[in-house]
Parts: sequence; C-alpha cells; structure tokens
Amino acid sequence: MSLLHEVRVCDDLSVSDIVATEFIGSNVDLDLFRGLFARHAAGVAVVTAGSPSKQVGFTATSMVSVSAEPPLLSFNVSRGASSWPTVEAATHVGVHLLAEGQDELATRFSRSGVDRFAEPTRWQPGLFDVPILHGALAWMICRIEARFIAGDHAVIIAEVVNAHYDDDRTPLVYHRGKFTGVR
Repeated sequence: MSLLHEVRVCDDLSVSDIVATEFIGSNVDLDLFRGLFARHAAGVAVVTAGSPSKQVGFTATSMVSVSAEPPLLSFNVSRGASSWPTVEAATHVGVHLLAEGQDELATRFSRSGVDRFAEPTRWQPGLFDVPILHGALAWMICRIEARFIAGDHAVIIAEVVNAHYDDDRTPLVYHRGKFTGVR
C-alpha cells in the first residue's frame, strides 16, 4: 500500500511549496518495533477513570504534553485493554506521574486480572469521581477533549482542569523493560 503525505509550509512561503513523500508499507516487524521503543526512556504514568461503583486504571509510558494554552496532554490506550470501555465512555480521567520507588504500583496497574485499587493501593475519589492515587509525584484531573483511533490503540487528548505536584521527589522512568530513576 502506498500513501501520499503532503506537508504544507505555513510561514510566508506560497502554497506551491508543498513537499510530497511516498511511503510504501512497513517493513518493520513487531519485535523490531518493540525493541526500538524499549530503548526510549520514558516517564511512567498511571491513568485512572471511573464512577463511584467502578474504578479502572492502567500504566502508560505514552503520556506527553501537547499544549500549554490550553493545558492539553495526550496518552494512548490499547483498545483491547480491560480499561478501554470505561475510558472510552469517560468524560474525565486522572493522570498520575509516578515517583522513583513506585515500581510496584506501576507493575500492579500494568497487570490484567487483578483488582488494581485493592490494598496496598491507596487512593481516594477526586473531582468527577476520578480515582486519585496517593503518593504520586504529580496528579492531574483531565477533561477528555478528543479520542482518535490509531491502529490497535486510541489516542486521547485531554485538558488538565485540576492538578498537584510534589517538588521533593524524582520521577520513575521505564527503560529497556525495567523501572529506574533519573541518574
């Protein structure tokens, strides 16, 4: 399959300054693709959503800042994840940046088939019934603005509506399949 992408230069150049590049289907297999991103060090976040009767959450390393005005972030979630139906229906989510030493919490929220909110997880309901995890380096309550399907995942764009951070701790980082801190 061949795709034609157009990139328009938006400064003072004319519309005729369009660059076209042809891409032919991917030759990158799944193991290579995963290996590439295992080499990308990333901060670790836990995304939560829910209602008074049901809470869901998952570990994400795909969370990034999108815009400062308004304060937007994005994260990705597998459409096959047990959390996806709740996130798909949610109006708000919690995004928690984990601190160094919170490896067990990150691991708990990455496993399927466990009650992620049972002991030893400490949490409380926040605004809009969003579960807020105790002890995170930072947390944000976000209003979901958009959802885009991208292959087997969904890309979520959300606006931060409430937040808190702790200045005295360092972030948890995921690199080459292991949790570590900033060195």
